[in-house]
Amino acid sequence: MNDLLTSAEWTKQRNLLPWASETSCVPPQQALRHLQTAFVNFFEKRSGYPSFKKKSRKQSAEYTRSAFKYDRATKTLTLAKVGSIKVRWSRDFQSDPTTVTITKSPSGRYHVTIILDEPEPKHLAKTGEAIGADLGLSRLATLSNGERISNPRHLGGRLGELAHLQRTLSRRKKGSGRWNRARLKVARLYEKISDTRADALHKTTLDLVRRFDFIAIEDLHVRGMSKLRSLARSISDAGLASFRTMLEYKAKRYGKEVVAIDRFYPSSKTCSTCGYIKQDMAMSVRAWDCQSCGTHHDRDENAAKNILAVGQTVTARGGGVRPKRTTVRRGNRQRNVKHQGATRA
Repeated sequence: MNDLLTSAEWTKQRNLLPWASETSCVPPQQALRHLQTAFVNFFEKRSGYPSFKKKSRKQSAEYTRSAFKYDRATKTLTLAKVGSIKVRWSRDFQSDPTTVTITKSPSGRYHVTIILDEPEPKHLAKTGEAIGADLGLSRLATLSNGERISNPRHLGGRLGELAHLQRTLSRRKKGSGRWNRARLKVARLYEKISDTRADALHKTTLDLVRRFDFIAIEDLHVRGMSKLRSLARSISDAGLASFRTMLEYKAKRYGKEVVAIDRFYPSSKTCSTCGYIKQDMAMSVRAWDCQSCGTHHDRDENAAKNILAVGQTVTARGGGVRPKRTTVRRGNRQRNVKHQGATRA
């Protein structure tokens, strides 16, 4: 059943439910369209089975042009069946919104997200600089020029406070007023951790895009790494996937370039001076000496230099595609062969 049929069925049911007419018909119709997209992604194995929304989780309502009005002179937003709402806009914009989404967070905060048809921002001035970045957990990133970017560990520094609030919540009777107040405290702390992490990542990635024209990173398999019990919390706390996402879209926006090299390239084990590859190296080894040329390497800085060299080499050859995997048939069995490559953002 597609979204048009479900919208028509909802219209029939809406006339039978007195409380349904108290709200605009647009947000439920938009929710049905999102549900259709979720099922398409599920059947095409791009995501999991859609889950039901919960009142204690994030709530949202999406309004299209027919269900809201925006007054440019007074910067007032009026929603159908809701009326005028006060909005503290975070930035100025020139065009009129095409879609408005009202979101309520678990802590009770409301946010307004709008879709605009704004002109493309101006590209940043070229600096002529290139850098390689090795992402990690002890340090968020180590750059090929020797610069270290520390990992703030936003969640790790608040685990004690979070555990105290969660123990308090567990002692409350679910559904009571005291339980709800304790739940709000936990939700507010989680949101504060999330906000500080996002703020730090935005500042770090924007600083890199402003300073460098070419940035090479490693194509980390963050989802697979997050399944390791010993590292899952630290990987999620560092926000490695968000770091790459922010870096790529900001580089594209401001006219810079980001290249992700093959995750299977031995960047830590390869000597950035002579190219010698050290076969055995445990994760606990943070510095090593090349047996061929005798150069002393910091593990992460050496990896960042190799990442930069590979990224520049692939780009010079006209690369920019994901690592290719061809299938070689041997009898009744198949074997995947991986080739070194890069992904250009």
